[in-house]
Amino acid sequence: MNNNADAPVAVIGLGLMGQALARTFLEAGHPTTVWNRTAGKADQLVAEGARLAPTVGNAIQAGTLTILCVTDYQVVHELLGASDVELGGTTLVNLTSGDSAQAREAARWAEQRGARYLDGAIMAIPPSIGTPDGVILHSGPQAVFEAHESTLGALGTVTYLGADYGLASLYDVAGLAMMWSVLNAWLQGTALLRTAGVDATTYAPFARRLAVEVAEWLPGYAEQIDNGSFPAEVSALETDVRAMTHLIEESEAVGVNAELPKLIKAMADRAIAAGHGGEQYPVLIEEFSKPRVG
Repeated sequence: MNNNADAPVAVIGLGLMGQALARTFLEAGHPTTVWNRTAGKADQLVAEGARLAPTVGNAIQAGTLTILCVTDYQVVHELLGASDVELGGTTLVNLTSGDSAQAREAARWAEQRGARYLDGAIMAIPPSIGTPDGVILHSGPQAVFEAHESTLGALGTVTYLGADYGLASLYDVAGLAMMWSVLNAWLQGTALLRTAGVDATTYAPFARRLAVEVAEWLPGYAEQIDNGSFPAEVSALETDVRAMTHLIEESEAVGVNAELPKLIKAMADRAIAAGHGGEQYPVLIEEFSKPRVG
């Protein structure tokens, strides 16, 4: 692990997140070089002690570690592929949002040019960077991560996921799936209760307790998925489908949109038709793991 608390870093891309990253490095005592297509976005950082590089190539050569936080992977390739950019011997940590295939391709592209590369995903908002809530995921060679772990640690809670460059991107979208699913379920319930005059503020604490309780089921359900065995220890899928039907009927009766529960019931119906009605809910992983045809 690199224990150099004042290792120089470069940050390329100064949107709100990039500015937060650069400012956090500065506050942690790292000499910080920045670059952005719109140079004016660096003014405040320069006033706080950052150095504004005239070119991307100059920025990369100024740091032992270069953080990329730009619009998309196409921009990454455009910037790093410029004629004045020399990547040999550099270390790149790409925190640009993209998919797992783009991450793996970017890693190959960078390594062919002599760079060491980590891909990453920021699971946080800009104000939480530099705090324990600033969760940042990394994937790629473990040795590269460990060499710069202490420097990256200034940004918050840094986690190494594994050697597959695409893991950070996959964890990112898996997290989005969780976030939207929880929020959508809460909105469905809120819409139902509003028809009886119950406001969202009243329902939210009850919904939160229920969400926490359901989250407690995940480790046991995960064991069933990994073992490929789904004994109905709590409830069989065919029983759950009856509850889904009740949810759909109640939603329609009070004039609330029922598209979401109908979608989930359709998946459960297919699982039951395939002979899984007597198994527990996680057996639906089989439906989630294959594309919908038609």
